Amino acid sequence: MNKWAFVSDFDGTISHQDFYWIVIEKYFPEGKQLFQQWRDGKMKDIDFLSTVFTSIHQDEEKIIEDIYHIPIDETVLPFITRIQQNGGDFYVLSAGTDYYIRHILKKYNIHGVDIFSNEGYYHDKNIHMRIDPNHIHYSERYGIDKSSVVRTLKQTYKTVYFIGDSEPDVHAAKVADVTFAKGTLQSLLREQHIPFVPVNTFADVERYLQEKGVLK
Repeated sequence: MNKWAFVSDFDGTISHQDFYWIVIEKYFPEGKQLFQQWRDGKMKDIDFLSTVFTSIHQDEEKIIEDIYHIPIDETVLPFITRIQQNGGDFYVLSAGTDYYIRHILKKYNIHGVDIFSNEGYYHDKNIHMRIDPNHIHYSERYGIDKSSVVRTLKQTYKTVYFIGDSEPDVHAAKVADVTFAKGTLQSLLREQHIPFVPVNTFADVERYLQEKGVLK
């Protein structure tokens, strides 16, 4: 088996702001009401995101420009490098879409990072999501089942670390060997008595792994 893997959520974890909020604030003000319906459990996550991402109505160059302005936790950049230098593999696991994640990785010249996410593509001035109900990691609610991805990775790696910040990440946290939690995820995991390490940035994670001897 390979030594270990580090799996990270994207929106709100690597990025400081969910991409859907950037779209809502710039192009889709009606999305604020839609957001509330989603939060009230009246919409599935995948339906909410699909509606928001197909309400942009901009040329692809403009969408990519908006993606490039997504604020990220800059400490993730040296963190990924240290993971790879110490024999670990870094993965991004997102219930959003790989479309904007790939552009962010390209912007920061990040290599050797695989993405597990809902497939996204540009068409007719919007971002569309291609959801395959027959996919091994399919989730009716999220499009991608994060717990399924982590369980699959655990068949290959001795240890799988995970970091997230919100409700979809609870499912991955239940099966990861060690979970680092930001934001809302901390209270959600406390409520369900799921162990975690509280962090604010990837620098906090790096210090923890160094103290544990995982990073040299």
